[in-house]
This record gives sequence, structure tokens and C-alpha cells, in this order.
Amino acid sequence: MTRVDFLMDLKFNHEVESAIRNKRPIVALESTVIAHGLPYPQNLETAIRLEQIVRDSDAVPATVAMFDGDLCVGLDDGQIEKLATDKNIRKISMRDLPIAAAGRMTCATTVATTLYAAHRARIRVFATGGIGGIHRGCPADVSADLPMLAKTPVITVCAGAKIVLDLVSTREWLETNGVTVLGFRCDEIPAFYSRQSGLPVDQRVETFEEIHAIVFARDVLKLPAAILLTVPIPEESEIELSELEPVLENALRLAESTDVSGKEITPFLLAELSRMTDGKTLSANIALLENNARIAAQIALPVTGD
Repeated sequence: MTRVDFLMDLKFNHEVESAIRNKRPIVALESTVIAHGLPYPQNLETAIRLEQIVRDSDAVPATVAMFDGDLCVGLDDGQIEKLATDKNIRKISMRDLPIAAAGRMTCATTVATTLYAAHRARIRVFATGGIGGIHRGCPADVSADLPMLAKTPVITVCAGAKIVLDLVSTREWLETNGVTVLGFRCDEIPAFYSRQSGLPVDQRVETFEEIHAIVFARDVLKLPAAILLTVPIPEESEIELSELEPVLENALRLAESTDVSGKEITPFLLAELSRMTDGKTLSANIALLENNARIAAQIALPVTGD
């Protein structure tokens, strides 16, 4: 790992450092999906596959995580394997960053912390599976992902918010807080495993040029928020909402009966959905992650200067 002069508090692998110096397109990738979102060995296989998908589109992958208190932008194979296999890896959001840095911890980054690192590194595009949002039945439980999206001007490519959340309230929050929501060749925000949610996007876009034009206008206007580019899961991997809702209700009841709450609730529910659907949601999750990485790499912009 080496450091880039104008970003002395971040660490970069050689591939990302070279891309920054040469102003090549980079795609940031989060690491919570490796440590907590997918089971082993699918987590390791998917992490490696996502990076290769980005490279295949002539962009550079920058998976973000914290190792021994250093916020790393771009990982080596050993670090990715540790995230995938070490059961003690902690998931950190923004409130945890100073604690983890001071304690020299090794942690996986959420959407919020990955957005923070990407913006600090001048990386302009970030791909994830689904963003966090407002939890069902608890409107005060707002993911730190949302306020970071409202103040971090990074193109964030996702399949909407995770299905276990209150999608209507999450959509309202994004609107109220000025986050522009685009639909990539769709009129509705995808519902993670499902292609439709009934919730409208702010604008449908068909081409990468349209996306770049909107981003350019956002920057000229000096608006602080992310552009949220929502991309439907590939049709062949979709699970209809009508099929998912009863399964999700069972998973929610199980979480309540076992007192699962807080930051553990989302990974618990996703794992239960996979178990209850015999792995169908797991396959869908991997498919949408790969699709989002592919789209992000194709719209990736060069890093900006100092």
C-alpha cells in the first residue's frame, strides 16, 4: 500500500494510485457486502468478480475497507480474502469511523463510509447493491447512508433500497433532502430483487451521455448531493414483489421474536430471505451487484484533481 501526496490520510493500492495519478476512471465498491452481505464462498467469488467486471470495462476497481485503522481505497487479494473469511470483521458506518481509526481496527465499510472515502479520493462513481434507508415500522431509524447521499456528490449506482426497508418513506426522504433519483431505462425505482416498486424516479435516462449531462449540471449548480442512478435487476434474475412480501413478513416476525435489531437487522433479514427461498434471493443479489458494477464502470468518469 502507498499513499498519494494530496490525500495523506487515505491508503491506496498500486492500481488505484496509478489511476489517480493518470486520471483514469475509477469505480468505488463497498466491502460490507463481502463481510456481512453474502455467505462464504460466494462473498469472495463475488468480490473478485465485481473487480474484474470493472476492469473489463477499462475502469479501475477501488474496493474500500479499513485495515489496522487505515481507510484503504483499493485492496489486495489477501485483504479481500480476510474480509470474506474473518468472522470478527466489524461493519462500520460514519459514527464508527473515529473509533475504528483510533483503535486501529480492521472493518468493512457501509455505503455511507464508502461514499465518504470515494469522495475524499476524488472518485466520482460508486457501485453498490442496494442503499440503506428507513426501517419498516421505525421511522426514526434512518440509515446513515441517506444523509451521506444528501451531502456527497458521487454518482451512486444501485438497485434501489434494500427490500427489507420502508421503500415509500425512503423515497420521500430522498426527495425532501434533494437527492436526484434517476432510472436507468426505467420509470420506477427498482425494489432491489424486483424491477418495480410503484415509486417514480425523478427522470428516466437512456444513455450514459444523459447521465453525464445531469452530473455536469449538478456540479455547475454546486449542489452537494449524490446522483442516485437506480438500475433494475436483470429480468432473468428478478423475484416479483408478490412472491417476496410473504417471505419477508415471516423473516420480520422471526427477527422480532429473536430480538434482532439495529445494524444487525438488515444482514439478518437478507440471510433469512436467502434461507427461506432456497438461495433464490442470494442468486438475485449477486446478479444485481454484477449488473450495477458493469453499468458503473461504463459511466465512470476520471478522478478530479486536487
